[in-house]
Amino acid sequence: MSTIHTPLVTVDVIIRCKGGIVMIERKNPPPGWAIPGGFVDIGESLEDAAMREAKEETSLDVTLIEQFHAYSKPGRDPRFHTVSVVFIADGKGALAGRDDARRAEVFTEASLPDQIAFDHREIIADYFTYLKTGRRP
Repeated sequence: MSTIHTPLVTVDVIIRCKGGIVMIERKNPPPGWAIPGGFVDIGESLEDAAMREAKEETSLDVTLIEQFHAYSKPGRDPRFHTVSVVFIADGKGALAGRDDARRAEVFTEASLPDQIAFDHREIIADYFTYLKTGRRP
């Protein structure tokens, strides 16, 4: 039997909260701020993975609003090839960084941190363009 090689599946969640979006400061490489997210477990749906990862990293309960877009450029994660399905969600609860998040904060388009991991700056730019124009990437 041959080994199957395929990109890893991940989810990221743009959580709308307090007039901005939630980002986490990563504890592990690659460094920087990121949209909450992570790997989809075997036997888990994309939606369940998105809600789980959001809760684990931000302490927020999220309501998924829509599936936004899938990002798949081979170099988007410096560790390995991943395909991420990005969701837009509303968050409720007390925001606190947990799990592999050093901390969690709310940012607006005008107050984004300088160091953003992965391709998340592009994802966030696509999201704010979508809000203004209704056009998806």
